[in-house]
Amino acid sequence: MLNNVPSILSPELLKVLCEMGHGDRICIGDGNFPGKSMAKPNDCVFLRADGHGVNELLDAILQVIPLDKYVEHPVMLMEVMPCDKDLDIPVWEDYKKTVAKYDERGAEAFGAYERFEFYEQAKKCYCILQSGETQIYANVILQKGVIA
Repeated sequence: MLNNVPSILSPELLKVLCEMGHGDRICIGDGNFPGKSMAKPNDCVFLRADGHGVNELLDAILQVIPLDKYVEHPVMLMEVMPCDKDLDIPVWEDYKKTVAKYDERGAEAFGAYERFEFYEQAKKCYCILQSGETQIYANVILQKGVIA
């Protein structure tokens, strides 16, 4: 155990966050995200965080790493598919509130990829963290900034 480190961050996840350098990315996938199948052939670190939602993981991760200030959108969401255009995705508002606690850009730090582009970008991440999140379109990619 460590002082001042959220207990939701496992030793394995802390190690990965520490190994990541400036510009490296971590994808936090919801419970439906095909994390393992994307990570394995692409040499990404794959970790599980069963029983935890994406927003609580996001909050804990942002307590120990900054977002990249050198890019316009260090937080990327998955766009809603046209067939789901009428769905409300309330978890995104939760993410914006969480990010605003740690980054002065708040909602301006967010961008979005089309669904299949999100998958392609996730394959290039340093780590894919599979959560137990049950809300749909709850996937997020974070780009790590400089530790000062």
